[in-house]
Amino acid sequence: MEQEERKKAIYNVTWVGSLVNFLLVIFKFMAGIIGHSAAMIADAVHSLSDFATDIVVLVFVRISNKPQDKSHDYGHGKYETLATAIIGAILFIVGAGICWNGLMTVKTVWNGDTIPAPGPLALWAAIISIISKELIYRYTIYIGKKYKSAAVVANAWHHRSDALSSIGTAVGIGGAIWLGEQWRILDPLAAIAVSFFIMKVSVDLLKPCIEELTEKSLPEETEEEICQIAESTPGVSEIHNLCTRRIGNCYAIEMHVRMDGRLTLYEAHDKASVIEQKLKEAYGAETHISIHVEPVKSPEGTYDIHQQQ
Repeated sequence: MEQEERKKAIYNVTWVGSLVNFLLVIFKFMAGIIGHSAAMIADAVHSLSDFATDIVVLVFVRISNKPQDKSHDYGHGKYETLATAIIGAILFIVGAGICWNGLMTVKTVWNGDTIPAPGPLALWAAIISIISKELIYRYTIYIGKKYKSAAVVANAWHHRSDALSSIGTAVGIGGAIWLGEQWRILDPLAAIAVSFFIMKVSVDLLKPCIEELTEKSLPEETEEEICQIAESTPGVSEIHNLCTRRIGNCYAIEMHVRMDGRLTLYEAHDKASVIEQKLKEAYGAETHISIHVEPVKSPEGTYDIHQQQ
């Protein structure tokens, strides 16, 4: 039921974002062409990438929510990580493309050529984009954090980067309109400035994806918390050989747990089950947990009790 609610919420927020992006793509391209604004056309390309990544999220979240099967013992969570990586890569490519187009336009001005003055329609398109994309960002980031979806959070930042891109576009277009012909270069310069921000956001998104796909451990503070949860269980002596990683929006935890060697197999299993339940309460029902139980021995070689009863 929880998974179904999560999937529905992610679909809803992504469909809303897709509709807004689709409308903005059409409006921005028209405004950029009619208004003679290179910055607005670049902004339209950015919105087009937003629309494309919405489709990626819709497809990959559906796959990542599939349960475990014979060929995926740990589920399909990393498909969501892959979706996040694709979003980050698209963002970087788009940012680099915007930067290149801006530089070519600046080069044209330096060579003595004149670029057309952007029209008011392009400025209004930028203002509408700022407002709509910021609202969509706030809605999307709320859903992404609530349901712990890295792909949705990444998509939210894509919306925010588009809003910030439009701010730079608005400044460039406004300056080019109001300050005269010699300031028309502000239009491509604004596009270049925003492109660097877009590429930084893409790197910030790609970094955790690469870490997860290369099986990086969970943060040290999270591992310490895991040990505290396990060691607070009555009958547990020590935790060691802790191994952790992320699988999409879930954790995978493996550990060796030392207990009194005089416990029966049933009792040891019962205590391990208590630890497992505590960890799932802390990190989610989909957490993958593997516990290896070891007996505690005294210096004399006999089993001893070192834990709370």
